[in-house]
This record gives sequence, C-alpha cells and structure tokens, in this order.
Amino acid sequence: MIRFINQPILREGMKFLRRKLKNGMTIVMEKRESNVVSVGISNPYGGGYDDYKVKGIAHFIEHLLFTGTKTRTHEDISREIEKRGGILNAGTYNELTIYQFKLPSEHLFIGLDILTDMLKNSIFEKGKFEKEKRVIFEEIKMNHDVPTRHIWKLIETNLFEGPFGDSNLGTFETLSAMKRDFVKEYFEEMYNPGNFIVSIVGNANFNEVCDYFEENFKPGNKRIAEPKVIRINKESVEEREGIDQAHFIFAVHCPSPRSREFLALQILDAYLGRGMSSRLFLEIREKRGLAYAVQSAIDSERNGPYYAIYVGTTKDKVEEVKEVILDEFKKIKLEMDEKDLEEAKEMLIGLRDVESEESNNTMIELVFEELLGNAESYYEFEEKVRGIKLEEVKELAEKLIKNYSTASVVPK
Repeated sequence: MIRFINQPILREGMKFLRRKLKNGMTIVMEKRESNVVSVGISNPYGGGYDDYKVKGIAHFIEHLLFTGTKTRTHEDISREIEKRGGILNAGTYNELTIYQFKLPSEHLFIGLDILTDMLKNSIFEKGKFEKEKRVIFEEIKMNHDVPTRHIWKLIETNLFEGPFGDSNLGTFETLSAMKRDFVKEYFEEMYNPGNFIVSIVGNANFNEVCDYFEENFKPGNKRIAEPKVIRINKESVEEREGIDQAHFIFAVHCPSPRSREFLALQILDAYLGRGMSSRLFLEIREKRGLAYAVQSAIDSERNGPYYAIYVGTTKDKVEEVKEVILDEFKKIKLEMDEKDLEEAKEMLIGLRDVESEESNNTMIELVFEELLGNAESYYEFEEKVRGIKLEEVKELAEKLIKNYSTASVVPK
C-alpha cells in the first residue's frame, strides 16, 4: 500500500501554492528563487474533443489567437515577449490547449498582459483567418511527408476510433469548410475562464498573480463534456516511394494516469525501453544490429494514455523487431529482479529531478497533474514510485501485451 506524505517534497527555496479563484480559475505555482518565470494558461479543451465535422478546430483556434487583438498585431504579440529575452509558445494536446511564455521574472506582468489580451480580445481578422488555414495546410503536409512524424499519427489511429484518434491538425476538407464567424463563436463557447488552469514556476508574488487574474477574467462555470474515447487495436503497413528506412511503432493502451498501475508502467519503461541501457536498446541495436534508433514514449493524457516503442529498421526486419519486443515483454516475468526494480526506480526519480530543473517542464507537468485532480501530487512522485512492488510490474507487463497495435511506414 502506498504511503502518501503529508507535505510535498520540494527542493530548498521552493514552495507550492494553489488557489481556486472566485471566477473559477485555478492557479498553481511552484515558487523558486530564480531570475526567470515560466507561465502557462490552459483551457481544458483540446483536439481530442473535436467532432468529425470540425476536426482541427482546437488547433486552428490556437493559431488564430496569435494573429492579432484589438490593440496588438501579430508582430506586437511576439515582439513584446522576445525583445525582453523571452519565449512565447502554445500547444494543442488531446485534452487541453496551453498558451505559455518564459521571461525574466521582472517582466512577468508584461507576459500576463499579452496572454490575457490574446484570450480576451483576439479579433479573428478575416484576411489572417484564411492565411492561417494555409499555414496549417503546410503543417499537415510537413507532418505527412516526414515519416518519423507521420507514423505517430498512424499509431494513434490504430489505437483509437475517430474522431478522437484522428489528427488534431484536422484535414484539408474540415479546415476549408470553417468560416470565420463560426470559429469565433466556437472559441467563445469553449474558452470559459471558469475552466482555465494557470501554472507558474519561478519567482513571482502569488497573491499579486491571483489578484491579477481575479480582476481580468469574469466568472464562468460552463463545463466541457468529456470526449468519447473508443479503444481499438489494429495493425497497418504503409508503403512509400523515396525512403530507404522502415519506421515501426509497437503500442499498447495504458492504465489510467491516476492509477497505481501507471507508476508500475513507468518503472517497466525505465527497465524495458528508456535509454541506451534498456533491454530493448541492447537487444535490438547492440546485440542484433537491427536499428539505429530505439525509443520509447508514454502518452500520459487522461483520456487516451498509451505506451509506444519506436524502431527505425529495414523493411525485411520489421517482423523480427516486433517479435523481439514481444519476447522482451514476456521475459520481464522471468528475468526482472529486485536489483533491476531498484535501478529502474532510481532512474525515474533521477530523470524527474533533472527534467524539473527546466521550469517550463515543471510548469506543464503541474497543468496535467491538476487535470488529473491535484497538481500537488506532482511532488509525491518519489514516494509513490518507491512503493511499487516487483510483482506489480511483472503482472502489468504480462497484461499489456494481450492486445496491441502496430504501425509501419516502409519503402515501396
């Protein structure tokens, strides 16, 4: 049984704070004695929520919010951040869209003013609206033309029925049909401040930040319905002209990120697929010479988590690679021991420490933890991981490969 700690584990000089505002917004913050601050304002509506007819609209809206407001042009939005040494960005995931910046701490409220202006005063100007469609058309073509990008979309379509499993970018057909007034109304319907999560990591006055958001956003309590997620398992092979390497992904559905099993999965991954010392890297690349790239990834979003292993190999070795992966899963029950378990745990805990040094990484992790229920659980990671038993990892490995999906992009 996991022993939950009463206080989160934070490095010296750090403090975690969380507040639910009267307007419904949630503010989470890790205060650091640092000269920089990373901030994200997230709306819990992402590409996984898009219906068939409007697939791509969440991502399209993300683009459009950068095209100008009532008082700022696109150039003004980026320049006001960048001329102060900052970075401005955004991302559309399956379950949320996040607008973010990283700036020297002294310019925090300049960054907040810009994101607030984008979220409250974007004008969706008609000329920019059509231009941004063309930009996304190029993004769709780029992702399709690069096999190492395209195959990740293929594996998702083999794991989930549409529209959840379809590309968040949408298609030429769905985007072409979208009209400016419809998209603006859709934005106003789906972007409700009462659902926003603000995540901050760095040196800031928490009370001043909370006061700022209370003053600048009106209350709102409209909830967004969860997307319909239907899990499937398929295998596919796509042949292409003009490539020499075969790209292969093996994937399985994950337990819920809220669960104890998900912690066991992360330990399993550290042993099986993470890094150059992992079982799969050593067997596929070092022992058999079947590939240069052997990588694993865990998609930890709550609506459709999955675990995937990517291998770049030759066309005639794809089946052998697949069998190696299945065999290594099966060997976990027989060969993984307590020493392996402890090494995998140390790896996970060490990686968390290394990755959290980058404030932007922690800022995003806090958002996803808050979506799962409570951002403070981010700091209980080490305690929870250390509580996982060897038998839990072995049982999970055996269960995961009862059903799986694969995707291949191979030379024609």
